[in-house]
Amino acid sequence: MGGGRMTLRWTLVVLLLAGCSRIKDLPPVPDAGDAAYRLGVSDQVRLLTFGEESLSEIFRVNDGGNIALPLLGPVRARGLTTDELSRAIAGELTRRGLIRDASVAVEVVEYRPVFVLGEVNRPGQYPYQPGMTVLSVAAVAGGFTYRAVQDQAAVVRLVDGRPVEGRANPLTVLRPGDVVTVYERLF
Repeated sequence: MGGGRMTLRWTLVVLLLAGCSRIKDLPPVPDAGDAAYRLGVSDQVRLLTFGEESLSEIFRVNDGGNIALPLLGPVRARGLTTDELSRAIAGELTRRGLIRDASVAVEVVEYRPVFVLGEVNRPGQYPYQPGMTVLSVAAVAGGFTYRAVQDQAAVVRLVDGRPVEGRANPLTVLRPGDVVTVYERLF
């Protein structure tokens, strides 16, 4: 009977370690780096068009990846930097003869959210803030539960339009749209 308990105990240890290795088996999350931020669905941008008040307001990138501008209609925004979008809008306004030498500035006023799953007190969707890390998003989500693995997590990030999962530490910088999973620790 004692041998059966020992076998059961070792089986449980092996199963628990297999779950724990889930994070360790992941490659590091792709670096957020210093690459220019690319706009995505749900981002809100402020357009400032010199001399044109009707074109100077806040717009949201819709599910088609466009913003709907007066005079121009839908303009593709998804995948562009704010500088690229500024140039595209100014170029189109000038090309159509609506504004001569148009001057347009674009700034992000609200980023798409980040998502937190697993062992935090309030899993869910939270507004992204520049410089946000795994640790700070866990804090916003009410902190770690008593069961949480606090020194590493998994992050799913879109890279070239495709989801990539990677291992992250508490100081890993997040990007808008990232999905963070905080796993349960072994006791």
